[in-house]
Amino acid sequence: MFLELRNLHVKYGNVEALHGIDIRVDEGEIVTILGANGAGKTTTLMSISGLVKPSEGGVFFRDEPLHKLHSHEVVARGITQSPEGRRVFGTLSVLENLYLGAFTCRDKARVERTLGWIFELFPRLEERRGQLAGTLSGGEQQMLAIGRALMGDPKVLLLDEPSLGLAPILVKSIFDTVRTINQSGVTVVLVEQNARAALKLATRGYVMEVGRVVMEDSAALLLANPEVQAAYL
Repeated sequence: MFLELRNLHVKYGNVEALHGIDIRVDEGEIVTILGANGAGKTTTLMSISGLVKPSEGGVFFRDEPLHKLHSHEVVARGITQSPEGRRVFGTLSVLENLYLGAFTCRDKARVERTLGWIFELFPRLEERRGQLAGTLSGGEQQMLAIGRALMGDPKVLLLDEPSLGLAPILVKSIFDTVRTINQSGVTVVLVEQNARAALKLATRGYVMEVGRVVMEDSAALLLANPEVQAAYL
């Protein structure tokens, strides 16, 4: 199994945020996780990243228990995250932000190759390489957040709300780029409020409600499902 969440429970203090969810992601897929605010989508990604620890169950990558590792060790295994709200370092340049994404990589030649690939994906970032990240537009900051995650040369890219607050034309551009990233061999787990765009991009999807997975299916079948349409489309 490539990436699997098994009976995953997560608590914040006494409050249980995830109530035993099971999710699997096969190599090469784009899997989307849909749900309203508070459904547990971000907690799910943070569990994969090692930023929150399960109270029960676990996260396994190629059968290694990720939940027993520190978050930087998870990155070193090839799992990186572009967080909700972008979280770029505003007082650092675009280039400095990107190099921070490669902090686990000791191979300088590979870092430079990855940087060249990111500039192909996002030519705007190359134009702005010396500019402070805090002065970029929202769309450019989103490109930078994804680029920074890619600098870790991931096998799995976790994307949390990449379209949040962006104009429709930019959303299309970002999602087209995610498809290109996936076609290059990177598996993608996508948390997204824009259900229609996410399901058109994804292979399979999961729908979460208050910390539980209530539905899973191929993206095409979820897109056609009347319940999903009524709730999210």
